[in-house]
Amino acid sequence: MVPFPSSFNNYPSPRRVPGSPASSVTSHSVASVRSFPSQQRRLGFIRSGLWISWTSPKPEPLRTSWSAMGPVELLHMSVFSQSFSPCGRFLAAGNNYGEIALFSLSAALSPDATALNQKPVLTFTAHDGPVFCLLSSDGQLISAGNGEVSAWSWTELTKKNVKPLWTKRPDYKSSLEIPEINSMAINHRDNSLVIGGGDNNIHILDLEHGVFKSVLRGHSDYVHCVSVREREAEILSGGEDGAVRMWDGRTGQSVHCIEVHKYESCARPQYGKWISCVTTDSDWMLCGGGPSLSLWHLRSLSPTSVFPLTGCQRQAAFHQDMILAVGEGAFVSHCLLGGEVKAQIPCTPQSLNTLQLNTNSSEHRVLTVGGSSDHINVFTNLSYRAFSLSF
Repeated sequence: MVPFPSSFNNYPSPRRVPGSPASSVTSHSVASVRSFPSQQRRLGFIRSGLWISWTSPKPEPLRTSWSAMGPVELLHMSVFSQSFSPCGRFLAAGNNYGEIALFSLSAALSPDATALNQKPVLTFTAHDGPVFCLLSSDGQLISAGNGEVSAWSWTELTKKNVKPLWTKRPDYKSSLEIPEINSMAINHRDNSLVIGGGDNNIHILDLEHGVFKSVLRGHSDYVHCVSVREREAEILSGGEDGAVRMWDGRTGQSVHCIEVHKYESCARPQYGKWISCVTTDSDWMLCGGGPSLSLWHLRSLSPTSVFPLTGCQRQAAFHQDMILAVGEGAFVSHCLLGGEVKAQIPCTPQSLNTLQLNTNSSEHRVLTVGGSSDHINVFTNLSYRAFSLSF
């Protein structure tokens, strides 16, 4: 991993910011889909991880002006996903209206930047439902909405040309109920895309030939998150059923199943058993959700550290010798590998869904955080928020 500037490690004295509950859900917001216990997480038009196709909003016309969205829509906006361009000069962000916005980091980080430079250079409707996940690979931006995955050329998007290179849909059992896609990961070992979503399965898309080549079955409820251990040819997944499953990427067989909520040190019955985030680094795994965020050694399959964070964590990342985590609460948590919470840095959204570290460009090396707001916080130094981008 490319190290961040030394200034990123100049932390203020540790402080705890009181946790605040996730923002209430309205008919315009799906901020709680991956954050609340099962009985609260679903909205009226979502059932068991399946979006009813006839209730999905129709795509709106392409808009390139940020002023086209009204104040009510902005008030109820949630940012679910982010991805940096391969060159590191642009950030893509997906929201609950099915839109993707492109921001120019070069312009926003310029010494002469104005408020207009913190607005998107392009906004377009990519999917019929929320854009729960974005990632970049080989010059393409890959996005996922309700039951479908699309790829866009970064080169064309920066020219404001909006046309998907391809759109794929896994072979679902029913044509009426369209499972949401909650998470994706690239497996560079075999050039495949790992997709987890509302049909309880993990679908593997062969990116070279453009076909779905296998389905991993084993979860009994919808899948929230996936991660890849390329060196070991393993895929990890976490679901609503409380299980973290480890799969052999070559055979598609489930080789281990960790029920995190059954470990006393991790269990939090008041939040449920669901797993919202899984990420790996060599022989180590971070996972959390209903259970506390915890660090696991994958060779021994045992937790080594449990982090005393309030609320449910929705995304976590390894960074150098620490862990960054976001979830319920208006702050980014900085945790030491031993389990201590070193600092909690305030953010503007009251509940956070996504964090991304830009290691693709030394000139635009930032941390970006989004959640229950139309604002995306930008950190040029991990110890404070520098400014915000906004839809």
